[in-house]
Amino acid sequence: MAEVINLRLARKAKDRAEKTRQAAANRAKFGQAKAERKVRQAEEERAARELDGKKRDT
Repeated sequence: MAEVINLRLARKAKDRAEKTRQAAANRAKFGQAKAERKVRQAEEERAARELDGKKRDT
């Protein structure tokens, strides 16, 4: 027979896991110095330009 679980506790555990994941994403996004953000943004823009340059016109 299947194991009995408390749905309220399962829901709360799921919510806690989601909040932890979101907090980690926010730390990565907002926990940077201004210089680091500029470097990351410049790298993303360079990668986008490089990708656009490799697209073929049909």
